Amino acid sequence: MKKIISLFTIIILITVLTACSGSGSADKKITVGAKSFTEQFLLAKMTALMLEDNGFEVDEKSNMGSSALRKALENKQVDLTWDYTGTGLVTYLGQDPIAEKQKAYETLKQIDEEENGIVWTNLADANNTYTIMMRKEQSEELGITSISDLADYMNNSGDFRFATDAEFANRPDGLPGVEETYQFEFPDENVKEMSIGLYYDALKNEEVETAVGFATDARIQAFDLVNLEDDKSFFPSYNAAIAMTDETYEKYPEIEEIFKPLSDMLDGETLMDLNYQVDIEEKSVDEVAENFLVENGLLDE
Repeated sequence: MKKIISLFTIIILITVLTACSGSGSADKKITVGAKSFTEQFLLAKMTALMLEDNGFEVDEKSNMGSSALRKALENKQVDLTWDYTGTGLVTYLGQDPIAEKQKAYETLKQIDEEENGIVWTNLADANNTYTIMMRKEQSEELGITSISDLADYMNNSGDFRFATDAEFANRPDGLPGVEETYQFEFPDENVKEMSIGLYYDALKNEEVETAVGFATDARIQAFDLVNLEDDKSFFPSYNAAIAMTDETYEKYPEIEEIFKPLSDMLDGETLMDLNYQVDIEEKSVDEVAENFLVENGLLDE
């Protein structure tokens, strides 16, 4: 009888321990948010895959604008997302833009945590900031590799046309600021305003000689364009980093360590290549994200 009771006790104990272990795993739930463009879809998918590989249950919420995603994070409808330091400082916090990567990150990190309970971690080298582009062939032919070179060319009877959207053409941290910082000017009739994104095609089709763009856009590679060096560091840092609620950070402090290998790998060239595979080669986001993680030893096959 005693043996039966002892066996029964052991079974009960095992059942309780198993149940406790299972509930702990089930409690590891995270909602990952993303904006509505390819790079964000890729970052969110890689994040979800890595979290799932570490025992988390993940809910993905994508296709949000910057303001909607930020509000969702503040309201704790989203626990974690990849965002950009420049967006955080200028758009969310109303601070002046900062060009230096680490300074921008540290300033954002301090203010956002103190004022809003948003914690920033895992700063990456990938910087999706504004860029001034040329066709590579013309850039090499004229020896223009930086915005200072462009300024010298324009100040010595250059007559380049410039493609831009209306916002960049008029905002102080856009074209007016570039011209003031580098001491040159495009003639008004040479500034061609168009919808966001159309300037890549305008440059490719030789409708203009220069254009604004975003530094990690896949079309730069696909259309054989080149980013001119911002040698006076005018454009703010828009480096990618993880933003999460302070509750998420306190509950799962291991997240920062989980994503360290990924953030260490993410530079502009890597993100441009990943964007290229989706936007130009028309591979699925899921396929590109998983292949990248597997190939770099961040996820088992």
